[in-house]
Amino acid sequence: MHLGGEWNTSPPTGEHVKRAHEVVDAALSLGINLFDHADIYTMGKSEQVFGQVLKERPGLRERILLQSKCGIRFADESAPGRYDFSQAHIEGSVDGILSRLGVEFLDLLLLHRPDPLMEPEEVAASFRRLKASGKVRHFGVSNMSAGQLKLLRAFCDEPLVVNQLEMSLEKIDWLDTGVHVNQAAGARSGFPEGTLEHCRLEHIQIQAWGPLAQGLYSGRSLEGQPESVRNTAALVGRLAEAKQTTREAIVLAWLMKHPAAIQPVIGSTDPRRIAACADAERIQLTREEWFSLYVSSRGARLP
Repeated sequence: MHLGGEWNTSPPTGEHVKRAHEVVDAALSLGINLFDHADIYTMGKSEQVFGQVLKERPGLRERILLQSKCGIRFADESAPGRYDFSQAHIEGSVDGILSRLGVEFLDLLLLHRPDPLMEPEEVAASFRRLKASGKVRHFGVSNMSAGQLKLLRAFCDEPLVVNQLEMSLEKIDWLDTGVHVNQAAGARSGFPEGTLEHCRLEHIQIQAWGPLAQGLYSGRSLEGQPESVRNTAALVGRLAEAKQTTREAIVLAWLMKHPAAIQPVIGSTDPRRIAACADAERIQLTREEWFSLYVSSRGARLP
């Protein structure tokens, strides 16, 4: 989401395109071939820069999967920032995405954040038109609960194949919600109960955005952070040293050990950090190591 420069209307530069090439090379060197976009990222410049990379590298499109998201609208002279799952906005957004990327179709289109005014019949009609036209091959959502998924799926001919959620060693309410069943602490969880279970039952791929917790456990300054964060960062470091790998690999391996087969969306545009994730699939954490990290992040024992 940080390709293309700042979140403003300044046009991207050659340096931004060069950086995008470096990011693509770093990802491909690890076998990563899914690239996640959204129409709002750096106000469209992220897709524009990536499109220039595709233009300069014939044959790359056939080697990768392209995923983008729509449904968030910036504030303008007529209204505040808002969500929009209307047929006109979804289809218009896809046309804009395809134009900026310079491609004929998306492998995956996700609805970015729940729209309180969503009419599922209208979304379903958009999906049908996009599928029939060949502009989108598969559909999914981001930041949605089990109930919202069920409502949307009841009207859609196409299955929803992805739900992208914020999940990391720092953002653990997706775990706490299940652990706190029949506990008073469960009332404080912001993660919708049953969402992980629904996705697993319906074979909906769970993608994790923010899986590296913005470097909190892998080198970011811990000044002013609570004791639980400092302790967890230290534990990540000890495990990385013991297993002769990077802290990024430990953080991702922890997430990927969950039986929901979570797919991390790394998010970084730093080739060095991308390379630091290389061992994530190789690293095997024991049950005891996994729970040690979880309990440390919680900052309190399990109930």
